Amino acid sequence: MKTILNVIWLVLCGFWMAVGYAIAGIICCVLIITIPFGLASFRMANYALWPFGRTLVDRRGSGAFSVLGNIIWFLVAGWWLAIGHLVTGLALCITIIGIPLGVANFKMIPVSLVPLGKEIVPVP
Repeated sequence: MKTILNVIWLVLCGFWMAVGYAIAGIICCVLIITIPFGLASFRMANYALWPFGRTLVDRRGSGAFSVLGNIIWFLVAGWWLAIGHLVTGLALCITIIGIPLGVANFKMIPVSLVPLGKEIVPVP
């Protein structure tokens, strides 16, 4: 079931959301100081491509720099990516088959706002 949902997700919205995260990652990797934001964005692009069967957990040991970085991320890129997830989720919830995909988009909004200090792990 996870594979079927992931394939439908990839076709309907996953590819475009991953492209958005990848563009944000490329822009962030232009400057040396913003490379951690770019790496987090690439990590989220990977998750946006194939989200079912994986989840995000808080990374142990992330401290004040993650909090500061998340504030900067929220102001620069997180807000726009969250709007993308919200619009895509609402559009997917119009159809019955799209409801699980819309819910998955809504679940990605918090991590699109504050991605630093998160880790992608498989669901047991």
